[in-house]
Amino acid sequence: MLRIYTGRNGHLAPIDTIADAGPAGVFWFDLLNPTADEAKLIEAYLGIGIPTLDEMAEIEPSARLYEEDDAQFMTMTAVANADGDEPVKLPITFIVKGPTLVTVRHADPKPFRLYAAKAQRSGGIAPLSSGEAVMYDLLEMLTDRMADTLEQIGEEADTISREVFMNKSTRASKKTRDLQSLIERIGSKGDLLTKVRESLVSTSRLVAYHSARRSPRAPKEIQQRIKLVQRDAASLGDHAIFLSAKINFLLDATLGLINLEQNQIIKIFSVAAVALLPPTLVASIYGMNFDIMPELHWTFGYPWALGLMAASAIIPYLYFKRRGWL
Repeated sequence: MLRIYTGRNGHLAPIDTIADAGPAGVFWFDLLNPTADEAKLIEAYLGIGIPTLDEMAEIEPSARLYEEDDAQFMTMTAVANADGDEPVKLPITFIVKGPTLVTVRHADPKPFRLYAAKAQRSGGIAPLSSGEAVMYDLLEMLTDRMADTLEQIGEEADTISREVFMNKSTRASKKTRDLQSLIERIGSKGDLLTKVRESLVSTSRLVAYHSARRSPRAPKEIQQRIKLVQRDAASLGDHAIFLSAKINFLLDATLGLINLEQNQIIKIFSVAAVALLPPTLVASIYGMNFDIMPELHWTFGYPWALGLMAASAIIPYLYFKRRGWL
């Protein structure tokens, strides 16, 4: 899908063809799952090559940040479906050539939809002068989206922390099941946090690369926005590192509590086995088939054996209870 936007009265205006752009020219080509014909149209208009999905997915810096045909190719990692059950990371390529921006993507993150709708309203965004300004608007919205995701992860981590350390369940099996479900939730949040951290790092690299290759006579507005995006990405990266440490602590604490619960169960079985050893010994002695035994023909022999077995079981139990082993 190809969307084409030009600038009118300081905001974006969608057009059907390149010829409709007028003297302002095209500000933004937005390629979503581009077809071969759509890619060729952009290549012919700007004289550049549109990278494929495989080329965008390469992780080495030289394949993500480079100049070619007087255009800057900058690929970042974004996170899509962050609110859903299966968040995914995807590469997004920004191509800046002159006043025109080309975005190439193979998914539809929410910030792109929101920005396209907002930028078409008069007064919805700051006045636009080029595709470069569109790129920084998009980067700011992507960064804001990542900030919201980090906030959500932080709130979920606080909720999990309360459930881990304030678990009131008395049944061991139920408590273990609760802790196991918490591990799954911790794991999903840790996975999402990893994706967000990777996105923040790629954003910082993209902005630093573009900033280093801009003209020193560039508008001050763009320079200020560059600094804003860099500062936001750096501060969010620090916050993501803090949340990562917290997630790892919660995972270790949850695993430790599960081990304690399992050890408690093993201890109960061990103490029960030790407490039943003396009664077993008494029953074994009186179960021997000898003709001459002291209590064999005694009237109270049977009650005596039962009482001895009961006492030999109760005494170890009381001892273990006093020592705090039960």
